[in-house]
Amino acid sequence: MSTEQQLSERIDSTTEPRVSWDIGTAYDFFLSLEILHNPDDYSLRPSWAAGVRSRLPPEERKLLEDIAHFLWLPIHWIYKLPAPKDASTAIWGLRQVPAAQRPVMLVNPCEITADISQVFNKVMETRSWDQHDLDVLKGEFCKYHKIHLAKDLPVYLDWWTRPEELGELYLSALESYYQAFFEEEEKRIAPVLKEGLEEAQEMAKRMPLSQLLTELSQGVHFEQHLKCDEIILIPGYWNTPLVVFPTIAEGQMAFIYGVRPADMSLMPGEPVPDTLLRGLKALADPTRLRILRYLQQESLTPANLSRKLRLRPPTVTHHLTALRMAGLVHIILEEGGEKQYAARLEAINGMCSALESYLRSSSSSESEEN
Repeated sequence: MSTEQQLSERIDSTTEPRVSWDIGTAYDFFLSLEILHNPDDYSLRPSWAAGVRSRLPPEERKLLEDIAHFLWLPIHWIYKLPAPKDASTAIWGLRQVPAAQRPVMLVNPCEITADISQVFNKVMETRSWDQHDLDVLKGEFCKYHKIHLAKDLPVYLDWWTRPEELGELYLSALESYYQAFFEEEEKRIAPVLKEGLEEAQEMAKRMPLSQLLTELSQGVHFEQHLKCDEIILIPGYWNTPLVVFPTIAEGQMAFIYGVRPADMSLMPGEPVPDTLLRGLKALADPTRLRILRYLQQESLTPANLSRKLRLRPPTVTHHLTALRMAGLVHIILEEGGEKQYAARLEAINGMCSALESYLRSSSSSESEEN
């Protein structure tokens, strides 16, 4: 998945890209699998995520756990699916592809280096891998600050030596996941995605693209134009408040923006909206309160904050990530420069209003029950 750490590499100062739109629950089908296997990265309760995964047959569950950290979200492939681009369409599309080709097809060629591609092709052809192959992949993971996952790479490479088995079992795992969880989830989120698309299209009529992207990304400011000819705006439920923005073809970038409302939770049936809960947790930390106080006064880089707080940079980054997940900060991205942060005061005010609304609605519900 593309992350906001990489956005500064995709900013240009030349022409503004044209805008197009897409929608489909298939995007959330794969996004939700990514998030359920990496719940800590998305402030999702790990025990709940584990409970959803436990609904899958053991062999299929084990496969997804083996490969989940390394799969590229196949947004480039979903975009080419026929309407309605729902989970059933995605499963149907995969079934049309020979099993051994499914792993290759799901890897976005625009999102990997030539070295990685060569490793995958070689491993599939020879049905084996060696230390050089492992070192190449480790080097690439270092570039994206994911070296902590390197210990699991041998298992992933082992699967690539058995592409037919990988393709068949992966499709079976997707079918099981759909039946066990996503079929009902799809019904819940589909109306929200449609509404999020319509609202964004209305906003696009009255805003320049830079302002539109800031609104849709809930606080990411692009100081220069993105390096693409076309940007495809796609509503997503599970990735809220983050954005996902892979290059899917030459000159073409997808931009999946979060549309989950503040009064809805990622976990179905959760009584407390997770946006409110994340915000309250973020503000309950004294260091984060100090950071917000500094950022309310001026925009600062993580290095600036590290010096002011006299904390190690990784600690500051951890706190900024929590504030970003709560939607409480703006991120300002400059071409070739370090990210700057600023307090997102409108979100702080919105969180206070959401808390008041939640308390009133809870009181009303309890009165009706009594």
